[in-house]
Amino acid sequence: MHRALLLSAPLVALALLAAEPGSDPRLRKAARVADRNGWIQVHLEGSPAEIGFQHGFLLATEIEDNVRVVAAEFAHDEKRDWAFFRDAARDIFWPHVEDEYRAELTGIAEGVKARGSQLDLWDIVALNSWLEVTYYTRQLNHRTGGTAEHCSAFVATGNYTADGRVVIGHNNWTTYADGERWNVVFDIVPSSGYRILMDGMPGLIHSGDDFGINSAGLLITETTISGFSGFDLNGVPEFVRARKAMQYAASIDDFARIMTDGNNGGYANNWLVADRNSNEIADLELGLKNVHLLRTRDGFFVGSNFPIDPALTRDETTFKADDAGSSANARHTRWLELMKANRGRIDVAAGQRFLADHYDAIAKKTLPSERTLCGHVELSPRGVADWLEPYTPAGTVQNKVSSAALAARMSFTAASGHACGRSFHATPYLTRHPGYAWYQPILHDLDARPWTEFRAQ
Repeated sequence: MHRALLLSAPLVALALLAAEPGSDPRLRKAARVADRNGWIQVHLEGSPAEIGFQHGFLLATEIEDNVRVVAAEFAHDEKRDWAFFRDAARDIFWPHVEDEYRAELTGIAEGVKARGSQLDLWDIVALNSWLEVTYYTRQLNHRTGGTAEHCSAFVATGNYTADGRVVIGHNNWTTYADGERWNVVFDIVPSSGYRILMDGMPGLIHSGDDFGINSAGLLITETTISGFSGFDLNGVPEFVRARKAMQYAASIDDFARIMTDGNNGGYANNWLVADRNSNEIADLELGLKNVHLLRTRDGFFVGSNFPIDPALTRDETTFKADDAGSSANARHTRWLELMKANRGRIDVAAGQRFLADHYDAIAKKTLPSERTLCGHVELSPRGVADWLEPYTPAGTVQNKVSSAALAARMSFTAASGHACGRSFHATPYLTRHPGYAWYQPILHDLDARPWTEFRAQ
């Protein structure tokens, strides 16, 4: 294993608290807020280099742990060691990272080093490219499809919501090893651009599951496009474009422009966007060859890894729209049922209920699995085709809902774990499923925590 994956004893021994005033001038405006219901909230403020250093310093232990987990999963799933992904970070992604985000990534590396870590810049860039580098490796291996089906989401406005204003919600689907670590609320005040409140993982400059709001009035989230293939080696990394859009977009048009400019096809998503100033919502389906933008001031858009545009589906995916039993199709059907049944009543509380939903629209009964909006792949004998084997410890790992009213005060609600209230316990799971014993060093309990409101501090 690469030297940087070994936790250093001095770092483990340090308590991660905001530095004493004056210990380092870069930390003067930063703070790690008291952890709440499974979430870590950090306030980062200043230049790109300062924000990066604050991030790395305040979350150093968590960043080291995160690299260890991602490296272990890559070794198992991709059959490649961490050195490969460090090289890809340096040679494939870094040349297309603009100066502002180079400074922030370098700052993160300097921040973790200041806490005694051996991680370096290429570890940090590799971690940031984690969600899109597999699009590159699939192209390298001449493989199609097989991209992960992360997340369920909705956005609604007009006659569909209780007050006629925008409401947005999202739950994150990934392995439970990843998911317990996807637990940071970032409050970022950059020296240029808009203030951001977003969820995320330690070490990432973007949200990763891309739920966030900015002070210009945009609310943003996404779900991945199933079975997508395509990657442009000369494009701008998705993690750069996603962060840039969150930081600089003041309108739906701004958002679409930033996301499509230099698009590399990595981590291809259906982006759901709301503008609380105009009460307009949009769905940007961003393929590499096909880009599809829908928008309305009276309606809804939903995401379940279900591609919408027939041309994109045909040209860039292996998605089977006629496979009614697939996770993406089943969840899409359920979303449409819920939107129709709740027209005129959708608010934050309704969004929270949607993300806890266990109704299987194919079996027509309440039965948690990979086919329900609150996902439980660990309970499914089917798994998720081309992504997860039966009974994989994966599914929904956290949830967020916001509204025009909450976003106006830079706030959203979030629940760690399954919104349904069902906790995952690693030890009995591994006893029942010894085939997943390789997870043992990195898989912990994922407790269901209550909904909690987070605000910019």
